[in-house]
Amino acid sequence: MSNPMFDVVRADLEALEEGLLDAVGSPYGLVTEIGTHLVHAGGKRIRPGLCILAARSGKNFSLERILPLAETLELIHTASLVHDDVIDGAGTRRGAETANARWGSQIAILSGDYIFARAFALIATEGYGGYILKRLSELVCNLSIGEIIQNEMIYKASRDLDAYYERIQKKTADFLEICCELGAVVGGLDPADAKALARYGHAIGMAFQITDDILDILQTEEQIGKPAGNDIRQGIVTLPVIRALSVSSDAKELETIVTNRKMTDEDVRRALAIVRETDGVDFAMKRADDYLAHAKEILPASLPKEVREAYEMVADFIGDRDF
Repeated sequence: MSNPMFDVVRADLEALEEGLLDAVGSPYGLVTEIGTHLVHAGGKRIRPGLCILAARSGKNFSLERILPLAETLELIHTASLVHDDVIDGAGTRRGAETANARWGSQIAILSGDYIFARAFALIATEGYGGYILKRLSELVCNLSIGEIIQNEMIYKASRDLDAYYERIQKKTADFLEICCELGAVVGGLDPADAKALARYGHAIGMAFQITDDILDILQTEEQIGKPAGNDIRQGIVTLPVIRALSVSSDAKELETIVTNRKMTDEDVRRALAIVRETDGVDFAMKRADDYLAHAKEILPASLPKEVREAYEMVADFIGDRDF
């Protein structure tokens, strides 16, 4: 991870990697092989990074104390992606082969279930208390609800912004909010500041999903590690498309494409062209920028300087990322 946004917790995240590999291990070789593949496929470790940063801001910071929670959060994220890839029929993620592509959908689903269980087993004996368990359970419920809402709306040319924002809140923003909040709680941060960090996490989470949706419109498969225009192909209407459906002179043609379950590659390319010809991407980016500006504004004044700078860099990374 070359990005400097988590430099202040670099050593902590290196310890996290060891813990993740230990957590997905099993006496059964195939289970360990799959878990190791998924951990190594990795990512920016944004969720555990946010959690550990929050904990380091409190008066009770202990790396030994926070690591099981940080590992749990990353494992929940990993398991949810395994299930997402099965639902989407995805062959690659972050440029690496998905579990369903390598081992088949049945084994992938069971592997996701295994990782969910291992995530909660990590914290079962840590004595974090009922509130932490309650929030993590709510997180998994909301991830599932977000996917159900999305599935219910596929191949429908919805222009409902409120429904879109509710979906991305449950799919992404709630997760980053909880990472910041629970890290602060375990680290002993002042309750008011913990709530402020939770609001920060929510704001960057909304921005993260919006920028992800923008990248699906703008970038190539080589850049984002998965097929470009994949959301359109799956009938998922995102913010740039909602805007295009509202303002494009070709809105009727776009609606016909995004509601067609048998759309061709040419249909996808045409839909992308229609969206790109409107201000849909700029409209979505402005909304993401607003969320990121708000996130920076509400960071607690009590944060250590290096932690504040790290949180600001995370917001900047989300706004600037091109993959």
